[in-house]
Amino acid sequence: MLADKLACVQKNIQDSCERAGRSPKDVTLVAVSKTKPVSMLKEAYDAGQRIFGENKVQEITDKYEQMPSDVQWHMIGHLQRNKVKYIIDKVAMIHSVDSIRLAETIEQEAAKKNIIMPILIEVNVAEEESKFGLKLDEVLPFIQQISSFSHLKIKGLMTIAPFVDDPQENREVFRKLKKLSVDIVAKNINNVSMSVLSMGMTNDYQVAIEEGSTMVRVGTGIFGERNYDIKED
Repeated sequence: MLADKLACVQKNIQDSCERAGRSPKDVTLVAVSKTKPVSMLKEAYDAGQRIFGENKVQEITDKYEQMPSDVQWHMIGHLQRNKVKYIIDKVAMIHSVDSIRLAETIEQEAAKKNIIMPILIEVNVAEEESKFGLKLDEVLPFIQQISSFSHLKIKGLMTIAPFVDDPQENREVFRKLKKLSVDIVAKNINNVSMSVLSMGMTNDYQVAIEEGSTMVRVGTGIFGERNYDIKED
């Protein structure tokens, strides 16, 4: 049962927080529903889940119409600039900002709708060639460049850690991102908070929480394996 899997993830979050001396209220669960049918999302919704993460614009726009209005949608995947306009008034947060041009586009589209878009800066901590995101030393200059954008709110950082057999191997990745967030807070930059550290997925979210994650993105752990037959948009 999907509800049982969701409850198991929530229990794991609680246990991880206890080990780290943290409150479970400080960790937000994003159910990663990419490639999953609306029927499964509704099952998760009925079990109490309200925050869903998608990595394709088309899936957000399709599912947005079919799900209850109190759902919060998070754009967690790489976002092309020409598609920002389709989701700017539908998502609660964009996790994957890693270029000035993308930030400028989000700023422009948010201004048109008179909204302020919460964003996370995507950081490629492990510097994997296959992944998007800024290098650690690029993040602070980048944030300083876009902090003046009045229709963005920089809420924190996001990373996708390497896929590893032993989640302990990613502990150092999470520590580095946490340290970077602390360093940025110390700079006291206007329009920048580091209240969100989006790190940890199905394979390693428990380790991520122990290292300070405030938002975990869990898909397979809730919905099962993803459907690779669905075409990329």
